[in-house]
Amino acid sequence: MALKTFKPYTKSTRGTILVDRKDLWKGKPFKSLVSPKKAMKGRNNNGHITSINRSGGHKKMYRHIDFYRKKFDVLGTVERIEYDPNRSCHIMLIKFDDNTHSYYLAPQKIKIGDKIENGSKKEIKIGNCMPLQDIPVGIDIHNVEIQPGAGGKIARSAGTSVTISGIDGNYTLIKLSSGEVRKIDSRSLATIGVLSNPDQKNIKIGKAGRSRWLGRRPHTRGVVKNPVDHPHGGGEGKSAGGRHPVSPTGQSAKGLKTRDNKRTDKFIIKRRNRRKDTK
Repeated sequence: MALKTFKPYTKSTRGTILVDRKDLWKGKPFKSLVSPKKAMKGRNNNGHITSINRSGGHKKMYRHIDFYRKKFDVLGTVERIEYDPNRSCHIMLIKFDDNTHSYYLAPQKIKIGDKIENGSKKEIKIGNCMPLQDIPVGIDIHNVEIQPGAGGKIARSAGTSVTISGIDGNYTLIKLSSGEVRKIDSRSLATIGVLSNPDQKNIKIGKAGRSRWLGRRPHTRGVVKNPVDHPHGGGEGKSAGGRHPVSPTGQSAKGLKTRDNKRTDKFIIKRRNRRKDTK
């Protein structure tokens, strides 16, 4: 996918950079694989706002993606590659030889008409899904299960992948893009390839209206609020110093480790790379 720029006819188009979707499917999604998606607008089941600066947004239909890939030993054909408003990577519609259809995450370099297959000991080819124990070391994979049969959880965003770095008994060592190395049961499924739409990270929104289409409301800095509304609020004039940066609820906002899951610590071989402070 290429990036699309615009002539500076207006102030918004001057800085706008979008992903060109001219090669994607231009019709409606596959009807039996979509359902209405209610916009939560940052509210919980009681109607209380629990996530601030969220509201509005364009109406969407939810595409039901098959993250489980349990249709084994049935050949599938890529019918079309589509844009999905609910995720950053593209999706592909697969038609199987038994005349059933499924939506899968679309990897890079896959084309309309390509054949894919799920199951054990399949060909090492982009789009094929198989257990980690059948994939050689050094291969890029995505949509990786953490537990066998639980569905893909790791590497589902645009342009992402993880790499198999070794074998440790019944476990496979995978290296994540963060630098973390962890053990995963070798029976877990993974799909070959790097996910599509790597240029997603280069998008420049260009105008406030496009943020509203995405369901984002204007954000007000905490230092300009009153003390009752934010921990950073109050003070005389433009006073912003002397406060530890926190969220509206008081959670530290600069580097505090919030991970609290000691049950899975034993599976982490190497922690993620520490972020370097730029001053």
